[in-house]
Amino acid sequence: QVQLQESGPGLVKPSQTLSLTCTVSVVSITTSTYYWTLLRQPPGKGLEWIGYIAYSGETYYSPSIKSRTSISRDTSKNQFTLQLSSVTPEDSAVYYCARTPRMGYDYDYWGQGTQVTVSS
Repeated sequence: QVQLQESGPGLVKPSQTLSLTCTVSVVSITTSTYYWTLLRQPPGKGLEWIGYIAYSGETYYSPSIKSRTSISRDTSKNQFTLQLSSVTPEDSAVYYCARTPRMGYDYDYWGQGTQVTVSS
């Protein structure tokens, strides 16, 4: 069974960069036609889509935070990483990794999520 595991800092200070890594097991992140997605859920709010990195390495980000977002990958470790710069307390959320088997399909595998809090 495919597994996704988030690892993050837990606590980040305002104005710093949040770096969160998703490690994938069983399947390669370069396998066609998978899309590897990052989402978050702030306290008391719904899920927010952040962006994805595709099997091809193509990336796409939510317009609302595109200017602060970068998703990269390390294929040797089968990992993909979110970097979110200039964080504020509004970036505090549970962050999730998920897989879409094809563009437009529902997510079929999720990580358990990791809490990230932005606070001084």
